[in-house]
Amino acid sequence: MKTASLIQHLEFHNEKPLITVLFETDFTKEIRIAMHKGTTMKEHKTSFPIVVEIHDGEIDFGVDGEIKNLTKGDLIALEANVPHDLIAKKDSIV
Repeated sequence: MKTASLIQHLEFHNEKPLITVLFETDFTKEIRIAMHKGTTMKEHKTSFPIVVEIHDGEIDFGVDGEIKNLTKGDLIALEANVPHDLIAKKDSIV
């Protein structure tokens, strides 16, 4: 069994997202992205499907030329190799 917390040892960086691997198993990798208001995560893609949850805050999530405004409690799922970017509208935990 593995456990982790989205809020313990939380830190923000003024200029870039802080990515922390919370845990990894044979079937999942759980990360926390702490984004200070105004920071961006440039367009990127993953080689595997992802589910993104907004634990707290608000982000603009860009995918396929469309921007989705996501707030606390929202989820979005992407297939592998889909380019996407994030902009924090508020301090956010993703």
